[in-house]
Amino acid sequence: MSHPKLADLYEFIIKVVDQRISEIKVTREDFSRVEEALKRLTEAQHKTEEKLAELIEAQRKTEKRVEELAKAQIETEEALASLARVVREQNVKIDRLSNVIGFGLEDIARVVLPGWLYRHLSVEVENFRREFFEIDQRRVEVNLYGEGRVRGEAVVVVAECKSRIHERDVDKFFENIYEPVSKIKDVKVVGVLFGFLIYPEAREKAKKLGMHVVASYER
Repeated sequence: MSHPKLADLYEFIIKVVDQRISEIKVTREDFSRVEEALKRLTEAQHKTEEKLAELIEAQRKTEKRVEELAKAQIETEEALASLARVVREQNVKIDRLSNVIGFGLEDIARVVLPGWLYRHLSVEVENFRREFFEIDQRRVEVNLYGEGRVRGEAVVVVAECKSRIHERDVDKFFENIYEPVSKIKDVKVVGVLFGFLIYPEAREKAKKLGMHVVASYER
């Protein structure tokens, strides 16, 4: 026969153990929830790794594109530099051609203008020459300068030659040559622009400013 105290102690121990086991016992439902959470976490980690791989690939492509753009920029800068050299060379050639045309026009003007001035303005001028004036501390160059007479009165003719005469050319001639020379001369100054082609706006502007434009074919 068991000792009563030992039996009570045994029963007490069993209760304590059962209580501890029940406290740490994990039910099947709890385990399923944990398992599902781990599964979702694994999937999320997998997606994160895929996204990271995509970002790395995108960065690689971006770096490659940047390198291509840098190379293209260098090529563009080289092409622009080459184009600038060509433009400078062409400008030099154009300037030389303009000078040739300008001097050719001057030769034509020396022949045509005296007759035109006499027939249209009664101005008698024997010859033209290139002349320079110092006006307001600025050198003024006149392509064609001639001294003549109108019905016995002295006049001065200042003329400039351009292959094409625009309205802006009339304004420039008036401001830079005609007006300054008029200020230093005690006689009437006749301003003339001579060229191959004269635009209508240039004729109108010259008329308003009291000057004249003459085409190379006019007599």
